[in-house]
Amino acid sequence: MERQNFHRELENLRLTLYKMAALTRQSFEKATQAYLDRDDDLAQVVIDGDREVNRIELEIDRQSLRLLALEQPMARDLRMIVGIMRISNDLERIADQSVNIAERTIFLCQHPPLEPVAAMGHLIDISKKMFNMAISSMREMDAKEAKKIPPLDDYADEYNMQVLKSLIEVMAASSPGFEKRVLKMRRSIQTIIISRCLERIADLSTNIGEHVAFIAEGVNIKHQQKL
Repeated sequence: MERQNFHRELENLRLTLYKMAALTRQSFEKATQAYLDRDDDLAQVVIDGDREVNRIELEIDRQSLRLLALEQPMARDLRMIVGIMRISNDLERIADQSVNIAERTIFLCQHPPLEPVAAMGHLIDISKKMFNMAISSMREMDAKEAKKIPPLDDYADEYNMQVLKSLIEVMAASSPGFEKRVLKMRRSIQTIIISRCLERIADLSTNIGEHVAFIAEGVNIKHQQKL
């Protein structure tokens, strides 16, 4: 493969990744909006749109493997292709978590709402912030921005724990009637699962930041914030 053609195909690969990132961001935004607005129609849109994200991930794998096989790239080009494959995998997993949120939202929409949990709003905000930072750093290949993401994960973990504690207290509180108690427990469990999905999206956004730093600088920052 001629070098000029290789770089043209590499740029096409990057553009495909950007398209996947945009669709994943839309899925995440719609999923959280559906949860906040109790909009089961919007939640269904998220579920229906997941097929396209999966299709693009497969296309990125196909393009990446072709470039690796035909060109055997070195240095930054090699890091770019490997990094793109890793990022696309994390984007697909974020889209899956968005579908999980949407599915739980559809269940919650069929029943009266629970009392609001303040930490859930904070968790939505921090997970969105981390994901947007990850996408921004990816588009600009900005390692400095990418390195700001991992420290924020501690906040996501703390908010997730606060949601869990709050909803355990809700489930432990007495309610009149067996059926009402069971329904309250089921709604609480579904909300806890949504919280866990948001925490996982924060983790995956951290992963993307680590991949960006690897591509841009050739350094592995994974776990460095824990040292």
